[in-house]
Amino acid sequence: MSSALNSHSIQDVTGLPVYANSVTPFDGGTLFLARTPSGRRLGILAPRESACHSRFAGDVTERGEQLLGVCPLTHANALALREALSWLQPRLLGMQTSAGCGDRLGLATPGHVRAARQVQEHFREPVLGMIFAQQSIREMGRTARTPDEVLDDATWGTFQEGWRAGVGADADHLKTLADLERCAAVGYSFFTIDPGDHVDSLADDAEGQALLAGFDALPWAELEITPTDLRLRYANLRLDLDDRVLSVDSLELARAAVKYGRALAHTVRMYRRLLNIKGAGAFELEASVDETDTPTSPAEHVFIASELKRLGVRWVSLAPRYVGRFEKAVDYIGDLQALDRDLAAHAAIARALGPYKLSLHSGSDKFTVYPILARHARGLLHLKTAGTSYLEALRVLASFDPDLFREILALAIERFEADRASYHFSARLEKVPPPDALADAELPNLLEQFDARQVLHMTYGSVLTSERGFRTRLLEGLAAHEEDYYAALQRHFVRHLQPLIEV
Repeated sequence: MSSALNSHSIQDVTGLPVYANSVTPFDGGTLFLARTPSGRRLGILAPRESACHSRFAGDVTERGEQLLGVCPLTHANALALREALSWLQPRLLGMQTSAGCGDRLGLATPGHVRAARQVQEHFREPVLGMIFAQQSIREMGRTARTPDEVLDDATWGTFQEGWRAGVGADADHLKTLADLERCAAVGYSFFTIDPGDHVDSLADDAEGQALLAGFDALPWAELEITPTDLRLRYANLRLDLDDRVLSVDSLELARAAVKYGRALAHTVRMYRRLLNIKGAGAFELEASVDETDTPTSPAEHVFIASELKRLGVRWVSLAPRYVGRFEKAVDYIGDLQALDRDLAAHAAIARALGPYKLSLHSGSDKFTVYPILARHARGLLHLKTAGTSYLEALRVLASFDPDLFREILALAIERFEADRASYHFSARLEKVPPPDALADAELPNLLEQFDARQVLHMTYGSVLTSERGFRTRLLEGLAAHEEDYYAALQRHFVRHLQPLIEV
């Protein structure tokens, strides 16, 4: 029996509007997601003798020879659903081309699923590994969400759309052991370590005695090597790449060590703590140095990868700081030819010293970059997106509630100076039109304006935690117009995902 027929049959019995793709046979009964006047609910329709109902907490009523359970979307029920349906449990993605879809509102996963399904519909097997639960610790703090909530929201969205091709879950930009432990306890499968606070970008310009002093002051005990032995390791290194032989001279080594030595020690501490918590082979690690002031040179990439390997770290992807500007919510800013050369070098190093995937952070809306990265990475790539789903929500909001959109824009303008810290941006506040300067029909197009996009992107935390109730009003409005939101996300994310597999 097809899912569509099952959903109609369930609706006939229960009177509940059912999300057709969610209908799943289980333990002699059927699980599904339904709309109710109180919001989405997990539904269970099963014979009296089935043990299906005992797994979940909710209200149970009789429906002829069957029992109907209607359960709230609680954390306990999300845990039970992941336990019941293995395809909802975060898993390892390995070397498969992959993408992470951040979701600041907890409503975007169905749209992400539809985009991922569309770009892969002509392939016999999945060609993209998808991460629908992805949020950085910084974003969790600014949106007042917990690791549990992020994972659970993605679980319900994945179940709603019936995505059975497997999912990862990314605890993104982890900086502390405490945050790492919080996410590991919840069940995340992918851990992005961000040692950016330990990167010394001043090493790029250090000379002579200052550079030597920085080199001598490195935490050599934590790096588990002596300065002399480190120099010997690279003295005769010759790395054969696609179109060049790469070596690391003594000056490049000193700069790389001073710039990244402490970041490597921090990454190793985080990795070894994960090993203690989860065990070898039970998680995937991404090493990230992208949120730093200066680019990662090819020689520095070789140093990072070589030293992580020497220290016993196993990682699936690495995010260098590429040349140019990867600002939030807008396309790449810089010389595309220079980026082409840079990505070619980094991809060749990743193949030679791994293989491992190159990761593109701040990857939302980098439409000019995706084909270049895909061509050089040859499938070994991971894309991270985050705030662009929130911006699509605002675009949809502008079409059905222009007054609320104007209120949000006004708060964004008010809060921009305070909220812009920690972001690389080029937006100029004076270029953002005042909320009352545009007609209702013009508001959705404001999401195409460079400065407005960045201002709205950077102020999401103030909007979602505002005492004016913007979060509740936005979520309720999107729930009432969910198909419009899903359609907008699907269109937008197809543009992100399609180029990754068109090589």
